[in-house]
Amino acid sequence: MIVVDANVLAYTVLPGEQTEAALRALEKDPEWVAPPLWRSEVRNVLANTMRLRGLSLEDAVTAFRHAGRLVLDAPAPADTHQVLALTQRTQASAYDCEYAALAESLGLAFVTGDRRLAKRIPDIAVTLADFVSR
Repeated sequence: MIVVDANVLAYTVLPGEQTEAALRALEKDPEWVAPPLWRSEVRNVLANTMRLRGLSLEDAVTAFRHAGRLVLDAPAPADTHQVLALTQRTQASAYDCEYAALAESLGLAFVTGDRRLAKRIPDIAVTLADFVSR
């Protein structure tokens, strides 16, 4: 089981440069978990893709449903102290640190599509590319 962020989920359900890597990650470890925040973040990616690349509403809804079948919701909400301590230490957003805190609390790898985030939290996060190349 791994924690994945909204980027990895979006790469999996929206065809693009990172789709192949995301699908390889899914093959490597098909049990994905994320904080419920993933829904809002993936919706935002889909909304932006609709605006900027002409993704249809129907295709966006289908992509969202597909993402929902790939990931489990975290068994418990992220600990606020842990999230804020991570933001203080890393200068990453609270949104990003929510994924990292979940991974840390569950003792799981956190696979992210955000290279900068992985560099900020190397003890918790690993890039999608690094995860699939292991």
